[in-house]
Amino acid sequence: MTRRTWLLPDAIPDADLQRIGDYPPLHAQILFRRGHRSPQAVARFLAPGATPGSGDTSLQGMEAAVDRLLAARRTGGKVVIFGDYDADGVTATAILLDVLSELGWDVSHYIPNRFHEGYGLSETALREIAASNPAVVVTVDCGIRSLSEVAWAQARGMDVIITDHHQPGEELPPAWAVINPRRRDETYPFTDLAGSGVAYKLAQAVCRAVGSADPAHALDLVALGTIADLAPLVGENRDLVAGGLIRTNREPRPGIAALVAVAGLRAGAVTSSAIGFALGPRLNAAGRLQSADLALSLLRASTASEAEAYARTLDDLNRERQRLTQETLEQARAMILAEGELPPVLIAGAAEFPEGVVGLAAARLVEEFHRPAIVATIGEAVIRGSARSIREFQITEALDACRSFLLRYGGHATAAGFAMEKEQWPAFQEALQDRARSAFADGMPAAVLQVDAIAGPDDLREDLMRFLEGLEPCGNGNPRPVFLLRDAEVVHSRRVGADGRHLKLTVRAGRRIWDAIAFRQAGVGGVGKRLDLALYLERNEYMGVPTLQLNVVDMRPSAGPLI
Repeated sequence: MTRRTWLLPDAIPDADLQRIGDYPPLHAQILFRRGHRSPQAVARFLAPGATPGSGDTSLQGMEAAVDRLLAARRTGGKVVIFGDYDADGVTATAILLDVLSELGWDVSHYIPNRFHEGYGLSETALREIAASNPAVVVTVDCGIRSLSEVAWAQARGMDVIITDHHQPGEELPPAWAVINPRRRDETYPFTDLAGSGVAYKLAQAVCRAVGSADPAHALDLVALGTIADLAPLVGENRDLVAGGLIRTNREPRPGIAALVAVAGLRAGAVTSSAIGFALGPRLNAAGRLQSADLALSLLRASTASEAEAYARTLDDLNRERQRLTQETLEQARAMILAEGELPPVLIAGAAEFPEGVVGLAAARLVEEFHRPAIVATIGEAVIRGSARSIREFQITEALDACRSFLLRYGGHATAAGFAMEKEQWPAFQEALQDRARSAFADGMPAAVLQVDAIAGPDDLREDLMRFLEGLEPCGNGNPRPVFLLRDAEVVHSRRVGADGRHLKLTVRAGRRIWDAIAFRQAGVGGVGKRLDLALYLERNEYMGVPTLQLNVVDMRPSAGPLI
């Protein structure tokens, strides 16, 4: 893995910390570094979900979308929800299916198959949908760049409502309504909603239009989709996710309860991390390897027995997904390293790469080498690939510049997908590398680990853990605080995990001894070594007994170079 530069926090004047309120210095430092500089701001931050999602539904296109849906209900017109096959798209589909069906709409859904149809709207899918003569097609988590497909549907009497959160192109689709917080003309105060968040906004607006209460029962789905899609957990997203976690833990729907059970999680104690690392991957496994309808059926299951069967299937698929991801990663890494000097964008493609896991392999390459990465499945005529990137290189902008080579593409600043004719592959790679070489003319950016606070051996205790739990939900945009613990001695060390890639440690600092886990760092910290540890403090539960544990993000010899 690329060695990371540790950035230590600047000293904060005592007067600034005191203005935050009556908090221990270490707690106040973490709050200050997250931008909360007054008692009022701190109080608001520490109470997310009190009024989940501001309730504002004033996104562009919302009024037109609600009016069209109301007209469809009055006339008995059919509505089809067109979703994406990832966890965000599936949860967004479930939200609108549940809410519209409860309120009397004739509603069904269509989720394309990743392997036969690819991402987003297609004329093939729309032809199949048209056979049922729907009045309205509502996209969720897709559609913002489907200009020709939307025009095709509108010309054939299917009014299309786009709900999406991906980056729009230069033009918006010619739909009946386009709801996307990233529209250039959008004045909505929060632009980072996930696809499930945008779908929830439409559901809220529909409920209000018919005099029904806000669909708070759907917040668990918003939390699942938002976290699984790595949307930033700040602002309105944090409110929505906090409300969704409360719902998940107090009143879990049968599907989520079954998924919690097969993942080995404790019921009633599901966190954002649990969704990100355990529930989200299992939901995504359906669309990656088979059909996303399995995940949708789980979420909409009405009985525990029905849900348990779907959950077991998803758990099996997730294990297969893990195996395929590791195999693809190893092959892609070998192909890249065989070329010699690393290029600015790491690119690997092969016919045998499973299309459902190429994005995961690309993400692991970015993590390992801190460079943009593309992993692609090379078909007989068409190549389908996934790109992941670093903060310093916006991949959707790069694909915009290379769009002449592509059949279709879309995504976010750091994650995107595309399809192209096979013959365009060499020229596309050359054009993309040229753009990256220009962007990185001054050298490749260093991988950086931001340390939030330096902790002494006696700081890592229960009162700090309770404070950290008050910062939840944490994730992208609101990361868990990273602490630096200096000069820890490794008392015991052993490899763990099915492939021995993780490291289980016992470390001593001062007079205290901790258990520690270091994921994907096997062989780094041997017995007797004295190390500086960059870490998370977390709870670990074994045999029903919770203890504090150090989750080691990075380690290096004591007194090593720090910046």
